[in-house]
Amino acid sequence: MIVYNVTIKVEWAIHDQWLQWMKQEHMPELISTGCFHQSQLLRLIEVDEEEGPTYAAQYYAESKALYNQYIEKFSVEKREKAFQKWGNRFIAFRSVMQVVD
Repeated sequence: MIVYNVTIKVEWAIHDQWLQWMKQEHMPELISTGCFHQSQLLRLIEVDEEEGPTYAAQYYAESKALYNQYIEKFSVEKREKAFQKWGNRFIAFRSVMQVVD
């Protein structure tokens, strides 16, 4: 199983609206691509939150092929949509992990 992790630091000024958007719109949209079967949103603790909180959005794909399909067909559109909505009021980086049984 592949875990696609997006770590995001969000400015306090947009936090509440961003959090609602993530849970009600963005994350469900990624699941609806069919590439992921599960997602979860975690808030990092024991980190500096002076400028805003940090979250990890995790999406679970059954295979690397499904993850690759997401990257090839959907990722640019989803990333651009987020930047159009929130501009430079957040920063994000991606990592991809494999579950080890």
